[in-house]
Amino acid sequence: MRRLDASDPGFAAEFDALVNDRRESDSDVSADVAAIIARVKAEGDAALADYTAKFDRFDLDASGWSISKQECAEAYDALAPALRDALNLAAERIRAYHAAQLPQDRDYRDTAGVRLGARWNAVDAAGVYVPGGRAAYPSSVLMNILPAKVAGVERIVMMTPTPGGEVNPVVMAAAHIGGVDEIWRVGGAQAIAALAHGTNRVAPVDVVTGPGNAWVAEAKRQLYGVVGIDMVAGPSEIVVVADAKNEPHVIAADLLSQAEHDPTSQSILFTDDGDFADAVVENIEHQIRSLASGATMRASWVAYGAIIIVPNLTDAIPLCDRLAPEHLELAVDAAQADALFAKVRHAGSVFLGRQTPEAIGDYVAGPNHVLPTGRRARFSSGLSVTDFMKRTSFLALDEASLAAIGPAAVALAGAEGLPAHALSVQNRLK
Repeated sequence: MRRLDASDPGFAAEFDALVNDRRESDSDVSADVAAIIARVKAEGDAALADYTAKFDRFDLDASGWSISKQECAEAYDALAPALRDALNLAAERIRAYHAAQLPQDRDYRDTAGVRLGARWNAVDAAGVYVPGGRAAYPSSVLMNILPAKVAGVERIVMMTPTPGGEVNPVVMAAAHIGGVDEIWRVGGAQAIAALAHGTNRVAPVDVVTGPGNAWVAEAKRQLYGVVGIDMVAGPSEIVVVADAKNEPHVIAADLLSQAEHDPTSQSILFTDDGDFADAVVENIEHQIRSLASGATMRASWVAYGAIIIVPNLTDAIPLCDRLAPEHLELAVDAAQADALFAKVRHAGSVFLGRQTPEAIGDYVAGPNHVLPTGRRARFSSGLSVTDFMKRTSFLALDEASLAAIGPAAVALAGAEGLPAHALSVQNRLK
């Protein structure tokens, strides 16, 4: 765990090293992923069956390729009432938040009399990847499916590995709530390839979203252009800006909430109080020893965790912007949180005030928890309804409006050496 102090002479170099530290997988999987994609494209279902037997240790033909809607409904009915209510509450809030994101069509005339506008439409089909194994999260099912539903996508396909043939019943229940149309028991880069290129069983989709390991992320990167993607996501991360008015054990848990995702996750604390930082570190050690996910937390905290002491919390914000974190907690009084937030430029999602833990955003708050990692919040945003939609612009001219702007188009076409462009407009001018 690094401990940096902004007043130290070597701070700038140390912080640069922290910013530039790459936490993605060390292994170069690009060649392996390219081979998987090529084989799925060439062999289709046979390749999917072979990879599933190899990596997930079960026979698709014997166990079944898909999970039916009826099985998902039964899993939903079998849930403990409190868990079923929690999933329904999450779904209601996620659906309502994303419904407010729906973009509006435009249709108007400008001062030259030109009719201009844009119309939004959903893609025809979307694929959602849901990891198995360590990362079997029903919350991610809702976060990926519900924006697509709100957007108006007619066909939603879920790909999820079932290692050893075992199906996660809570994931199935979440799929029932979300209203998935198809669920295929296939994972890894081969699942992304099937969604992009299609097979005899799996019809191709237009957009692929959802988290995954390094092979899944690389497959999405390589297949972008064949299909749309949400983002190429890396390990999770959290930055917490906190003063000494907080309880140390509360901030410790906030930092560990991301460290427990994966050994390559990152948790960083900015504070203006060294004694408070010491108390947080002490509580982190205690919680690592007492919680079931302690081994993963320790690996993450030791390798990638950081404590950064700043003269005052306002000084932390430009440093946070350089990190452009996936999650940013401003654990201060409400008025100060708003003042600090006004200065934030780069973050996937921001959590304001002492009573707003990042974990609430993972489940039931409403905003999407699929967010840019690895400093990508500098240029990208979290998953939204518009990731499942596309905008078509349109325009219409009459003689008067063409006369008003057409000569300028003729002049520009001539300057670019495109005489047919110029003639196309000139032929209509009187």
